[in-house]
Amino acid sequence: MLNLSIPDSVAPLRAQVLDFIEKEIYPIENDLYDETPERRRSLTRGLMDKAKAGGLWALGHPEEIGGGGLPFMDYVFINEVIGRSPMATVALGTHSLQDSIMLHMYASDEWREKYLGPLVAGEVFPSFGMTEPEVASSDPTQLQTRAALDGDEWVINGRKWFTSGAGTAAYTTAMVRTEPDDTPAHSAFSMIVVPTDTPGYDIVRDVKVMGQYDGHYEVAYNDVRVPKDNLLGPRGQGFKIAQHRLGPGRIFHCMRWLGQAQRAFDLMCERANTRVAFGKTLGQHQQIQKFIFDTACEIQASRLLTLHAAQKIDQGDEARVEIGLIKVYGATMLHNAIDRAIQVHGAKGVTEDTPLERMYRHARFARIYDGADEVHVQTTARRILRFYGEGGSFDFGTR
Repeated sequence: MLNLSIPDSVAPLRAQVLDFIEKEIYPIENDLYDETPERRRSLTRGLMDKAKAGGLWALGHPEEIGGGGLPFMDYVFINEVIGRSPMATVALGTHSLQDSIMLHMYASDEWREKYLGPLVAGEVFPSFGMTEPEVASSDPTQLQTRAALDGDEWVINGRKWFTSGAGTAAYTTAMVRTEPDDTPAHSAFSMIVVPTDTPGYDIVRDVKVMGQYDGHYEVAYNDVRVPKDNLLGPRGQGFKIAQHRLGPGRIFHCMRWLGQAQRAFDLMCERANTRVAFGKTLGQHQQIQKFIFDTACEIQASRLLTLHAAQKIDQGDEARVEIGLIKVYGATMLHNAIDRAIQVHGAKGVTEDTPLERMYRHARFARIYDGADEVHVQTTARRILRFYGEGGSFDFGTR
């Protein structure tokens, strides 16, 4: 049975995380974007130190690798409030969770020793290289970056972009083709750990996204040579490893989107209750009431869908259909919530005087990253139809 309540054991910690975000991050949020790189690093490091001192650091990382060891479902509820500020993921050490778990599960002893501890501690940063500029990366079997084994080294050639954080990362985990052309596509790709100081790993540019530089780098791999032991997991198993990363990762994305939507909803309702137009508050106008009603419905529906998917993941189910549903519906919900909040704020909503304009850019991006909405719609519908094609049904009451 789906339990929608925040567990009593988690509620105090969740409240503590929210208090940290509201008191420590909100007041300097603009500075974390607008100051010089050196100043931003100093401010971020200060937040990280406060989180560690307050026992709020890396809460979802496994305890055996230095994290807080929260069970998956407990951490899902924490992630909902972490989502209220994009800067909170770094400030609270949650940004490295997926990469830490990949290293923990699949890396050689050498790379676990070199990166895992410092990664969980926030001393080094990871990056992930999958998307490429010349192919539709929603179909990852088209990826063109290749690695060929030359003696004891992989030689990598190709080009990636949206390698987020590459400018400050210690390494990139690159998805590359390692197998011959006649190999079945989903067994032809591997993941390789590439230290960012390796010769031939060349940052081309920080790609400006909707008017802002936001750390989404384009990277050229020009005869990059790394030891063969840099292979992450078995050869040809890149997609399988990626699925272990992406399934829970999409749950975390969707819970953070709910945090963003909650923040936008709060701002919208506060504005509706205080702003006066045509002799009454905005909230007394029927159209604004409809904005609030629709947004409340969409947030709650998305939350229920996401918690349902999270519970299935926690029970060992891959939850492919459920993850497809929440990825598409959640991204649309987020866009709608922020869009309506901006409309209620009027001109102020598109200025830096509220966080909404920055949130809106991220919301639009949400419909593309981790797979474009159209791909999730297609694959999810096919899976549902397969149940019927095999003589069964998709009974919502038993899901």
